[in-house]
Amino acid sequence: MTGCTFLPAQEKGMASYYSNRMHGRRMSDGSRYHRDSLTCAHKRYPLGTMLKVTNIKNRKSVIVKVTDRCGGRRIIDLSYAAAKQIDMISAGVTMVRVEKYEQPLGVPFKLNDKTDLPELDYEITEKDDDITPIWMRTDDDDKATHEIKAQNRHDSKPKKKHKTKQ
Repeated sequence: MTGCTFLPAQEKGMASYYSNRMHGRRMSDGSRYHRDSLTCAHKRYPLGTMLKVTNIKNRKSVIVKVTDRCGGRRIIDLSYAAAKQIDMISAGVTMVRVEKYEQPLGVPFKLNDKTDLPELDYEITEKDDDITPIWMRTDDDDKATHEIKAQNRHDSKPKKKHKTKQ
């Protein structure tokens, strides 16, 4: 096979992290480096690959995304935030294990059993015949509307019964 790069399931080697001078500069994938992002530079893994990097001394690990290429003797360069998570800031360079990270299949919050949902009943309402906006109404329409409202108000009031003195 030509043009294929065979990558080991795991590789061990020395890792370093980006300096603060890299903050804001473009990476190989076109994005800008941010020191608080969980990204890395690797020699051979394709850009966009998720990697699990484990510090061999303390067994702390972090998941990072390959956004850049690195050279030299180190196998990986981590962002500042990733290096901080595996406690390698004070050492500067440390021995790590790098492996490709595969996300677990399935949806973690999906219920296994079927949930019965109630059937929704959509009620259709009849629209009002007079849907003319106020700004388009004429004075005759307003007078008729006011007369009807006044009539309804008078009809709905309870009638008072006066007591007569005898």
